Amino acid sequence: MTDKIYNVLFICTGNSARSLMAEAIMNDLGKGHFRAYSAGSHPRGMVHPITLKVLDHQGYNVAGLRSKSWTEFAAPDAPAMDFIFTVCDQAAGEVCPAWPGQPVTAHWGFADPAAATGDQEQQLRAFTLAEFQIANRIRLFMNLPFDKLDRLSLQRRLRALNDASEPGEGALR
Repeated sequence: MTDKIYNVLFICTGNSARSLMAEAIMNDLGKGHFRAYSAGSHPRGMVHPITLKVLDHQGYNVAGLRSKSWTEFAAPDAPAMDFIFTVCDQAAGEVCPAWPGQPVTAHWGFADPAAATGDQEQQLRAFTLAEFQIANRIRLFMNLPFDKLDRLSLQRRLRALNDASEPGEGALR
């Protein structure tokens, strides 16, 4: 890996669970190599409480996590993104802003834990599973040989990671 710090934006519709999980996980696991952000096309304006509970339980830093609009990252003074990932199917189908710098993009779909029904334990399991899957995908992403791949090859590899999720529950760090 190079000395470059890559900026990564994770996009979802509501920016209350999956994209925020990805931001926190990437900032922890990729410290020194990646700087992650998250946003929503129609942000809910709040972080889902179970998102915070699961991330905190796994030891991720949740300070400063907030639900925000993707327009913050399309502004002229926003950090230039190297990678942009949609993490929900609804956001993947929306018309996105024009991102400066032509970042590499891919869709990584994850089931929405905020849509889980049932009692608190069932909802907690849905959030824990989402965290586990997102963390695994991010680990696979971070292990790609960025300095050895041209843009097109990298784009293909990133899109292929959408099919590389691992089943199971309960992430172990």
